[in-house]
Amino acid sequence: MTYTTVQYSLDVIKDEVRNLLHKGMISRQQPIYTLCQYIPAREWACIEYELEAFNFLLRDRIGDLVGCEKWDND
Repeated sequence: MTYTTVQYSLDVIKDEVRNLLHKGMISRQQPIYTLCQYIPAREWACIEYELEAFNFLLRDRIGDLVGCEKWDND
């Protein structure tokens, strides 16, 4: 049996979160731990570790993670 460990960088996590926001599956006001519904359980520990390395708490808001958004048509 072989196991592969997927490495997640903070940029990859942010891109995935922005994608979920764009699709309307999550909102910026929800806590970060909401993301565990959309990430496979076997990969969640890696995500959580990376977030903690950058001082994000699971109770922080998703908006804190992705920061402000730029709109091209403003």
